[in-house]
Amino acid sequence: TNIPPHNLSEVCDALTHILSRWDEYADITTTDLMQFVKGPDFPTGGLIYRHEDGADQDDEDSLIAAYATGRGKVIIRAKAFIEDMGRGKQRIIVSELPYQVNKTSLIERIASLVREGRLEGLADLRDESDRQGLRLVVELQRGVDAADVLTKLYKLTQLQETFGIIMLALVNNEPRVLSLKQTLKVYLDHRLEIVRRRSVFDLEKARARAHILLGLLKAIDAIDEVIAAIRRAPDADTAKTALIKLLDIDDVQAQAILDMQLRRLAALERQKIQEEHDEKVRLITYLEDLLATPAKMRAVIGAELRDIRSAYGDKRRSRILDSTASTTINTADLTLPEEPALITLSATGKLGRMHNHEMPRITVETKEPPRMIIEGTANETLYLFTASGQCATLPVQQLPEVDAPADGALFSDITPLVNSDELIAVLSLPPGIENGYLFFASTGGQVKRVRLSDLPGNVSKPFIVMNVGDDDRVGWVFPTDGRREVMLTTNTAQSIRFHEDEVRPTGLPAGGMRGIKITDNARVVGADLVTPDGLALTVTDDAVAKVSKIEQYPVQGRAGGGVISVRFSNSSKEVAATACISTDQTVWLLTNRGKAKELNAKRFPLLERGRKAIEMFMTMERKDEQIAAVVTVQPRFTPFEPVTEGELAALPAPQGE
Repeated sequence: TNIPPHNLSEVCDALTHILSRWDEYADITTTDLMQFVKGPDFPTGGLIYRHEDGADQDDEDSLIAAYATGRGKVIIRAKAFIEDMGRGKQRIIVSELPYQVNKTSLIERIASLVREGRLEGLADLRDESDRQGLRLVVELQRGVDAADVLTKLYKLTQLQETFGIIMLALVNNEPRVLSLKQTLKVYLDHRLEIVRRRSVFDLEKARARAHILLGLLKAIDAIDEVIAAIRRAPDADTAKTALIKLLDIDDVQAQAILDMQLRRLAALERQKIQEEHDEKVRLITYLEDLLATPAKMRAVIGAELRDIRSAYGDKRRSRILDSTASTTINTADLTLPEEPALITLSATGKLGRMHNHEMPRITVETKEPPRMIIEGTANETLYLFTASGQCATLPVQQLPEVDAPADGALFSDITPLVNSDELIAVLSLPPGIENGYLFFASTGGQVKRVRLSDLPGNVSKPFIVMNVGDDDRVGWVFPTDGRREVMLTTNTAQSIRFHEDEVRPTGLPAGGMRGIKITDNARVVGADLVTPDGLALTVTDDAVAKVSKIEQYPVQGRAGGGVISVRFSNSSKEVAATACISTDQTVWLLTNRGKAKELNAKRFPLLERGRKAIEMFMTMERKDEQIAAVVTVQPRFTPFEPVTEGELAALPAPQGE
């Protein structure tokens, strides 16, 4: 017997399909069922191929043959993809292994092949597996073609295995090789027998209980005569006989009356007995009807299958492909599909990918609204930046799929970061970025620029991206193309706008340089890229907002004091958050109590820079509730074109005020 594991959701769907066509069971084909059961689904994931090496799609489908006859074989491969490390070097990342392949034995096998000279071009072999999942890294020497090496690995190691399907099972104590259709039918017959036996048991139990309750009701209706008969009786047996004659009941009911406690004579207790008796009568009627109606028994099984699917069903882990495409491998086939992914980070630090890539509905009543919303793809790497200047990475494909941001997994459970880390930015970036920069800003007014090509890609341990002082923290991170302008705003409503080129690129561990001059009691509360024809949104701690045109903020030199963005009527007020938005953009105001309010830029009245803010958008329910952030949708990253010398020379000179 070698029955492969399957996906619970798919099996439940196939069983439900058979139940819905019970009278047409003979007409159901294997192909019909395979619309639901796509194939085996191994807990370790991996790739399943329907055709053998060299076969084309017109040849026999190994999965259909196996499910139709009960015997067959499929090719299973590890899930591997190639990362370009730059400077002519590549590495192979293995994230999923074939079913029942031992990771340690696989590593020993690869090392043995290298020692024997049968596998060349390897520079390093590392196991970076951790609580995030499996990760084997095969680093190659400069100039070695990763696709060729991977082809040899599939051929010489357990990265590719053949799984023989033998659907042999005991049916009525006899061994039988079953097709997929027969396997599902045997299970449904078993469930029908379970429901029948369960219902018969429950029916007998309900009848027995109803019989006793009926005797108790008779006794309570004639309680005076019952008490007199019991008092006259010299012993229990005589009393039981007297009750049988008096109430026209049997021995079991008479014994229940003798065992009845006096408290059950109260009016409320009598009502409880009557209600329980009525309930048992209804249950008896239902069970008798169920046992007499096979269609209703099948409906019960269908409802139970739906409950099981809802409670325990999950997404398919193994991916089914048509053919291994002979012995050659196309590098493009080794990359994950660029399917869209909408990533959310909730206010409590839960990460997830939205089902169907749909924008979550965010209202004031939403529990755990998103603090960040990022558009990306499944083949990208997620970079998580902390306030202390560290960064951890995670493949987007490893994020749990959720229906709401609150359903995600805590970032500390799926990354090397810990609960005490504070996430301040999350970016989804493709591998092998050559152009562009990351711009950092701290609450202490420090700024820094790092080349995107310096990022290490998906690694198992956190790394330092910006060195900040003990009294400072990183607050903002965003990608730039080298041509943009940046605006910083403090809680005292001072804003500065300058060209990012004024911040020279530095290495990952380095510290920053001054971006804005601030006083001792001030701190930066907003940093963003400037859109020349966009708007500058400024929100105070008590949810008073003001919008001005970006063009009203002059371009200045880095490290200046800036200009006033908004004036306050009350000296105790301060700016809580800012954002540079477009004229039709939707944003959300998020409070420190996890309450969100959706706003569209069209609703904002345009006010002159430096004037008072007049528009109140949210009502704070608690005295300690304040605006914590402005949430916007981070668009999908698109590769940048390199900045030319001519573009650098054409940048306008900084202007003062």
